[in-house]
Amino acid sequence: MNYIDLFCGIGGFHQALKTFNLNCVLASDIDKNCKIIYKLNYNIDPLNNIKTIDPDNIPDFDIICAGFPCQTFSNAGKKKTFSDNRGLLFDEIIRIAKVKNPKFMFLENVKHILKVGDGEVIKYIKNKLEENNYILQLFNMSPHKYGIPQQRERIYFVCVRKDIYNNENIKLPISDKKIIINNFLDKKINIDKKYYINGDILKVLEAWDEMIKIFDIGEKISPTILIHEFYILDRKKNFDIYPKWKQDYIIANKKIINKYKDKWDIWYNKHKHILQKREIYGKLEWQTGIIKENDSIFNYFIQIRQSGIRVKKSEYFPTLVAISQIPIYGKEKRYITPRECARLQSFPDDFILSENDKISYKQLGNSVNVDNVKTIINATFNHYNIQNII
Repeated sequence: MNYIDLFCGIGGFHQALKTFNLNCVLASDIDKNCKIIYKLNYNIDPLNNIKTIDPDNIPDFDIICAGFPCQTFSNAGKKKTFSDNRGLLFDEIIRIAKVKNPKFMFLENVKHILKVGDGEVIKYIKNKLEENNYILQLFNMSPHKYGIPQQRERIYFVCVRKDIYNNENIKLPISDKKIIINNFLDKKINIDKKYYINGDILKVLEAWDEMIKIFDIGEKISPTILIHEFYILDRKKNFDIYPKWKQDYIIANKKIINKYKDKWDIWYNKHKHILQKREIYGKLEWQTGIIKENDSIFNYFIQIRQSGIRVKKSEYFPTLVAISQIPIYGKEKRYITPRECARLQSFPDDFILSENDKISYKQLGNSVNVDNVKTIINATFNHYNIQNII
């Protein structure tokens, strides 16, 4: 069986399909750095632009794989949907499928695609598939449900040509794999010192850690503490200057601010120089539950986000993303390395990464999770008795 790999990135779908006896006859991606990595790993030169592909002039194939661009559909995007040309790149997949009529299409996107545009986007996709002879089944998957320590909810589209469809839904296996984080981490002795946090990032985390240690055991922290706004309110005495969402957070903060008011004052005065260096330094998103005995911000996973400092439970890492929000492994006070990110995306250790860390983080944040793709495709092939599975 042959397949094409559209919006291929660094080849997450390709890596998954290496498990099976399938042949990639075409890959395509507009990102020059992704094309370099794809060529290094698979010895295939991806075409530059899907819009230039003439389906009449490419080899026949049985499968389309595509992690079509999610910027338009994701929570982080501007939600322009159909007004953004990237949102219409799905139509390029359909354009090729109309001519080549593949048996299956395996597509991937962010979970928000189900809701964006008040549901008009997913309705549009479903209608296009129906019109072009495909039955769609959707799966919401995340690596952390399959023994991989990364929460990454994604929607997988399994599109089956109507003449093949057998009127039964594909069922995914239930995983009993336990998450063992150390299996995904580099040995401490091998980690370059450049990955350890320092400077302002370390200072602001240490400052917040001081306050965490002041709270009583069992204290429930508001989902987001906006400490700057609270102190600005004391000076400006004008609550109405803030948007509704910020007013709601400030109101939610009042209980814990008032309970520890004297200690907050001392703490804020001590650390205001570092806290005020960036607006986000004064925002703490505490997503680990109540304060525990010997609690510390460094007991958890941390991300420095546009919305503030996010602290998450240490059961699994937060979603890898293409922008600069590299997870911090609190216990070792360091960013996770590109190789560790690759493991969280289920790439093998012999997969060649870019020598530029910034590029690698971006590419891995944009990639599909290889093991999730394997699970989807294997379940589909088993369901339809595809015989050429290794």
